[in-house]
Amino acid sequence: MTSRDDIVIEITPQVLLKAYSCGIFPMAESADDHALYWIEPQHRGILPLDGYHVPRRLARTMRNSDFTVRVDTAYDAVIDGCAASRPGRRSTWINGRIRALYRELFVLGHCHTVEVWQGERLVGGLYGVALGGAFFGESMFSYERDTSKIALAHLVARLIAGGYMLLDTQFITEHLRQFGAVEVERGEFQTRLDAALKVSGDFLALPRDAGAEQVLAILGTGPAQS
Repeated sequence: MTSRDDIVIEITPQVLLKAYSCGIFPMAESADDHALYWIEPQHRGILPLDGYHVPRRLARTMRNSDFTVRVDTAYDAVIDGCAASRPGRRSTWINGRIRALYRELFVLGHCHTVEVWQGERLVGGLYGVALGGAFFGESMFSYERDTSKIALAHLVARLIAGGYMLLDTQFITEHLRQFGAVEVERGEFQTRLDAALKVSGDFLALPRDAGAEQVLAILGTGPAQS
């Protein structure tokens, strides 16, 4: 279900958080379209935190690469990466209003970024919204192979460590299915969301500088599986 917002009504961070609590999120038709659409899918993608699967090759990459992961240090650069055109996608749904609204949520501590760095170069990452014990994944990107996957693994470990109950992926893609993402009906999603909102998740329970071994240990991937 979608509906175009009335541009007379001001969308504030508080309105946005209320929408998330009701299972609704905003998108724009394109980066050049100032209007927003409220989206409430009949089928919702989620990634069960107790069912996340780390492919062996990804675990090896996490252990052996020179990538480092940071949290909440480069909001604008992450948004730029998520909004950039790439093969198979000329435009983005991240317009100026999205950028501004989520920056306000970032300042308030409700929007977070997980960033993958190679030295001082940002090479991948993701961002999303934290509310109670739910995390709403918004978008991810990669400039180097596997870097968005590394960001996702760090995100899942961080959510598990912080006591979160729900990771919303909005929609399902083949990219997400390989990690255990599934699709649920709108009613089931709202039931899960209502339960998650009663929990106080701590996004920073895992140290900001948590390394690959600590993350893989939380995800249940020991050395024998590498």
